[in-house]
Amino acid sequence: MSTTPPVLAAELAQAWADIQRHHTELPDLAAPESLIGESSSACGHELSFERLLHEAVHGIAAARGVRDTSRAGRYHNRRFLAIAEELGLDHPEEPHPSSGFSLVTLTPEAKRRYRPTIERLQRALKAHTAATATDTARSFRGPAARHGSSGGGVRVKAVCDCGRNVRVVPSVLAQAPIMCGGCGKPFRIPEVVGAAAS
Repeated sequence: MSTTPPVLAAELAQAWADIQRHHTELPDLAAPESLIGESSSACGHELSFERLLHEAVHGIAAARGVRDTSRAGRYHNRRFLAIAEELGLDHPEEPHPSSGFSLVTLTPEAKRRYRPTIERLQRALKAHTAATATDTARSFRGPAARHGSSGGGVRVKAVCDCGRNVRVVPSVLAQAPIMCGGCGKPFRIPEVVGAAAS
């Protein structure tokens, strides 16, 4: 296994900490690895600082108890938009019919504020892309890559010993353990015996 994913995970965690310095109510990022190698069709773009700031909006919404999405998390509503503006994200005038205000972009002020963070993360992302591009013949990329989808694959429930759970693409979990912030143990996909497909 390449050493690049842990390096990228560390850079993601550092970038998240940089956002927390400006927005102290933002919870800790429990599993930066979960963002690696996964695109988000609701966000509409690949992993970047802009995407990380988008995820931070969801983190602050969760901390405040604000329901910022509907339609299984695809539609980003005006409550999402209000928090996005606080974090330095701009938006189109009208919502997208299926994803709402998910397609946010960095304001010039946010670009200035986070310039060193953005540059550091871009370098780590380039290194990660270069390292993973050379191994495409031997690495499992998940069902989305095999079928040409940009959705990142089907998410399944992963659980930890304390009972918490997250939805994750199995290929992302296979890259590196995702550790629970509550009990410190890794999330795992439970064995399902004799379950029928639904």
